[in-house]
Amino acid sequence: MSLKKSINLKKLPSHIAVIMDGNGRWALKQGHDRVFGHHKGVDAVREIAEAAAELGVKYLTLYTFSTENWNRPKFEVDALMSLFVDTIEKEIPTLNKNNIRLNAIGDVESLPEENRKRLKETMRKTKQNDRMVLTLALSYSARWEILEAVKSIIREEGSLDAKDVHLTEELFASHLNTSDMPDPELVIRTSGEMRISNFLLWQIAYAELYFTPKLWPEFGKQDLYEAIVDYQNRERRFGLTSEQIKS
Repeated sequence: MSLKKSINLKKLPSHIAVIMDGNGRWALKQGHDRVFGHHKGVDAVREIAEAAAELGVKYLTLYTFSTENWNRPKFEVDALMSLFVDTIEKEIPTLNKNNIRLNAIGDVESLPEENRKRLKETMRKTKQNDRMVLTLALSYSARWEILEAVKSIIREEGSLDAKDVHLTEELFASHLNTSDMPDPELVIRTSGEMRISNFLLWQIAYAELYFTPKLWPEFGKQDLYEAIVDYQNRERRFGLTSEQIKS
């Protein structure tokens, strides 16, 4: 039986988040510079987004550019920003063909003006799509997001005194960038690294983590299917015992 046929479509994770890692290392292994790896990474994004939508996954969030990535060599950051501008509008027909809506989280205002313009235009041109939401985490940091949520709550409540703020998990979550989507149930990280790297720290409290040695440009549909099958074979207890789950 093929991996795809092994997937129980009734037990799909509604939200999959991916830490796309390894573009640069993949390129160096091929004898190219790191920027070449980022170009090939775009192909992997397209393939995984289409495969996820085809299965029926409702939300796919990709860690595209972290706040820490601004500290990379200037030529690589400039190349990434240029690649983003060149790619984002070209993907509109593919997004619309697959009925995928583009979304973004993170400190989007810190992006160069042309990047913000293209991003907002693509989001506008795909906002009617409802098969899947593809979210790009851009200039994103979970710690930044949490601090921004706290600031937003303080502004809304008008007080720093804890007794004056009826703070609940629901209230806090409503001030996060992801307030309009469910928490990820499956987090995939490529490249063999086993860390979260400041990604959706609040939201993935109960997510299943899946690590693969594949570098991101090597990660394809079959690898996505394998991660989902692995997820479906796990017992998700949320603090309960196995006996409680079974009963």
